[in-house]
Amino acid sequence: MTQTVKAYFDAFNTGDVAGMLACLSDDVAHHVNEGQVRAGKEAFRAFCEHMNHCYRENLTDMVIFEAEGGTRAAAEYVVNGTYLNTDDGLPEASGQTYRLPAGSFFSLENGLITRVVTYYNLADWMRQVKG
Repeated sequence: MTQTVKAYFDAFNTGDVAGMLACLSDDVAHHVNEGQVRAGKEAFRAFCEHMNHCYRENLTDMVIFEAEGGTRAAAEYVVNGTYLNTDDGLPEASGQTYRLPAGSFFSLENGLITRVVTYYNLADWMRQVKG
């Protein structure tokens, strides 16, 4: 199942939302760092489109872990980003760059991701973009 998670992150790094969606089950549960759980591919697509409008990110130093049995996986990585357009409730965007560690956790079933949970330190991100 790590190949599914790897394909998901490869698609992320190339800005390929359709490629990310292809790795997800129709009823995927997307747990974001801040906010509500988003259910389903359409909610995930809308989230990605919003993120791509506000941010340009590339993930490096990726390490993917797989639990025995292949139904769970996790990844640790560094987010290298540029804040492109102001996101509601966050500091004004002016092309600031940021770099912060993050992690994601996955549940998988029948070769597809059924749950994505992503964590990063929002306070660290805020310090970096505020200058």
